[in-house]
Amino acid sequence: MEPRIHVITLAVDDLERALAFYRDGLGLSTKGIVADEHEGSETEAAGAIVIFELAGGLLLTLYPRTELAKDAHIPPSPPASGEFSIGHIVSERADVDALLSRARAAGATLTDEPRERPWGIYSGYFRDPDGHLWEVIWNPRRG
Repeated sequence: MEPRIHVITLAVDDLERALAFYRDGLGLSTKGIVADEHEGSETEAAGAIVIFELAGGLLLTLYPRTELAKDAHIPPSPPASGEFSIGHIVSERADVDALLSRARAAGATLTDEPRERPWGIYSGYFRDPDGHLWEVIWNPRRG
């Protein structure tokens, strides 16, 4: 396996709400819900998905929780948070505060206000409306 990731898919309870949060609230660019012509069935996943093209070729996708479970052939499970976080590095310290404020205004819940960490970064955390944990990070050594 090569040391890279191409796609991160977040399971969401309400695709329209998640689309609005990431597109309208955080400002990520997307064509909206695509592949919705694939209706699925009791056992086959439907195709409706949202795709955001991020820097470096990484794709962030949103997929209904029930459909992701069907697609992966696993039992559906309730949302869980805190098992991992997605980190977003910003170029200026003030950008941490600004992005956390923007996320809160869009419906996120701040779980930890921005602050200096003992290892030399400045960061804060939020949960999106589906509970996915994000850390917004400024690292002065990364300049």
